[in-house]
Amino acid sequence: MDNLKTNDDLIKELLTPEEQTELYNEVDQEVKKIHGGFREGSGRKKKNPDNVLQFQMRVSKKEKSFLQYARSHNIDYDELMEG
Repeated sequence: MDNLKTNDDLIKELLTPEEQTELYNEVDQEVKKIHGGFREGSGRKKKNPDNVLQFQMRVSKKEKSFLQYARSHNIDYDELMEG
């Protein structure tokens, strides 16, 4: 079993380079017919760098004003919760 050959090895041995490309093209067409293959526009869409996501806070006005105050005065929340 040491001299096993793959399909690619057999194709390279038995076919000329032109026949190889023709065979590979036929295989690609058949695969696209069955599985769809790589299609134009498929996959993730590119992100627009100008479209920046907005940060939303769902808190009351009182909580929002406290958070703004704490951020502007660099208050450490962990220290506040321990004390």
